[in-house]
Amino acid sequence: MKDVFEALIADVRLYLQADEQFTLGYSAEQSQFVRFNHAKVRQAGEVSQASAQLRLIHDGRQAEQQVTLSGDAQLDRQRLIAALEQLRQTLPLLAIDPYLRLDESAWHSHSQQEQPLPALSEVLALLEREAGDLDLVGIYAAGPICRGFASSFGAIGWHQANSFNVDWSLFHENGEAVKANYAGQRWSADDFTARLRLAREQLSFLGRPAVTLKPGSYRAYLAPAAMDEIAGMLCWGGFSAQALATGNSALQRLYNGDAQLHPMVSFSEQVSGSLSPAFSDEGSPRLDVPLIQQGNAMQRLVSARSAAEFELRANGADSYESPCALSLAPGNLPSEQILKRLSTGLYISNLWYLNYSDLPAARMTGLTRFATFWVENGEIQGPVSTMRFDDSLYSLLGSQLEDLTREREMILSTSTYGQRSTGSSHLPGALVKGLTLTL
Repeated sequence: MKDVFEALIADVRLYLQADEQFTLGYSAEQSQFVRFNHAKVRQAGEVSQASAQLRLIHDGRQAEQQVTLSGDAQLDRQRLIAALEQLRQTLPLLAIDPYLRLDESAWHSHSQQEQPLPALSEVLALLEREAGDLDLVGIYAAGPICRGFASSFGAIGWHQANSFNVDWSLFHENGEAVKANYAGQRWSADDFTARLRLAREQLSFLGRPAVTLKPGSYRAYLAPAAMDEIAGMLCWGGFSAQALATGNSALQRLYNGDAQLHPMVSFSEQVSGSLSPAFSDEGSPRLDVPLIQQGNAMQRLVSARSAAEFELRANGADSYESPCALSLAPGNLPSEQILKRLSTGLYISNLWYLNYSDLPAARMTGLTRFATFWVENGEIQGPVSTMRFDDSLYSLLGSQLEDLTREREMILSTSTYGQRSTGSSHLPGALVKGLTLTL
């Protein structure tokens, strides 16, 4: 795939006119997909696809077009040159872009992460052995993902990484379910087996009578998957320079210095070692960025356009200024002591349908889902009927935060909309003294 990308760069350079500049993005994958129902393979196949994102710049104007690649070198060259000509005709019709800022450095980046992926037969054998008698529904996706970038200024980046993602639910005969996931770049049969067995153990508790709680504040443990939903909300402009400059960030008070989180809370954009490329879709090298350190706001994610508009320094953020590899530092709570430390309260495996109920206050609302349990004296009593929570981040990760787990979970995005995502989060679980349930 890298040879294909380099051939595309050569084609664009050959047909570029003297007063024009270009950027060329490249996305490709070779993915294996398997869907399961009742722990049996119901659908299996492979996807091999590639596309190029061509941007032409001239006289302060820019336009871009995506080209789907066929794998036929001659046909793809024709499509790319046709796109270049169409962009050339479009540019004079556009207004000058006042916030166009190009990285004119000839940076080079190369990452080739080729960790061996498991044989499909091994995955299927483990599923059959550990969950063959259960109503397991899920999907397995694995294979290499490639990203490339080049510009007329001599910048060139290449990123290729192997990854796998097993996302599944175990359904009880009463209709309740346990949701689980195992994903990463280094496969471990032991870790996958442990994850399956934990899900089976949680499934057994779903057969107990459901516990109905009244609205109020409850001590709670939020598992990494639940924390991922909360962190995902922060990615909706929370760290964005553009959103912060226009007053549309949920973390406005934090970045203005009017609020703090718990000193244990340190968020960063941890691109190094992640599945995401070390360069942005705009063509700038990506660096690890400290976003929140010890509860205080640090840097924000600044794209090239925001840098030009708000007179800031760009730090390699994509155009949408959302973290691609969000990391929350661990705490001091050993995972084996979670139930003991929780003592009496809620064990929340997952949250869903989150939204902001009060954006300026960083107040979120959503529902408990999939294996939320009531715990008494460190022992699970039974599942909790679905409840709605409504609480502020300044409470959950501020005044009410008691501890974070020592162990963290690497959660890869399960999105396959158009193509497999390279997004990820690296998160601990959180023990909170109070979570507000409203109904």
